[in-house]
Amino acid sequence: MTIAPEVNAQAGICQDVIFPPSEIYSDEPPLESDLHLEQIMLLLQCLKWLWQDRNDFYAAGNLTIYYSPHQSKSEFFRGPDFFVVLGCERKNRKSWVVWEEYGKYPNVIVEILSDSTANTDKGLKKTIYQDTFRTPDYFWFDPYTLELAGFHLLDGEYQPLQSNERGHLWSQQLGLYLGVHEGLLRYFTPDYQLVPTLEEIAQQAQQQAARLAAKLRELNINPDTI
Repeated sequence: MTIAPEVNAQAGICQDVIFPPSEIYSDEPPLESDLHLEQIMLLLQCLKWLWQDRNDFYAAGNLTIYYSPHQSKSEFFRGPDFFVVLGCERKNRKSWVVWEEYGKYPNVIVEILSDSTANTDKGLKKTIYQDTFRTPDYFWFDPYTLELAGFHLLDGEYQPLQSNERGHLWSQQLGLYLGVHEGLLRYFTPDYQLVPTLEEIAQQAQQQAARLAAKLRELNINPDTI
């Protein structure tokens, strides 16, 4: 248990604030559907593959963020569906505990909308992310209607992001675009290239190998003997 001094502004008295233990397990409800799980895992896996050589970030899905020692459970607020924190140690965590992470909040948050959460994601959560978390980039995506919206924090308030000609939204924090591809939210590089999954990379390699083999056979060369 962590103890830290807190100053009572009215009385000018230094008091001790007792923080809960840092090893706090996440306390998130089950995901809405298999599609929500697929979408969250897609965002998580693609970013970890793209940033495989980086050790200065943490990305997680459906994980509780504990940001106040007095924080109580509320049916009106749960942890983000997906978030990224920059400038931190890359390691496994049971939850994100702000007071154990040098006061760091997420740099990017993505909420996956559903009928039961859309109002909260667009209302209460957006307010918390803007006013308390001060998260620079906030996005929401509906995997059924394909609604995609994004906001960037400017002068303390979220300003809507404008999509480019491809319908993609730029994340300053990630240095990537977010856009819809085959019904799912995906990352795109600054030059509009889709960030692939490991399965897509394997498929591309197989296709390239098959084309090379066919070309060699056209030249009367047996690719199996090379």
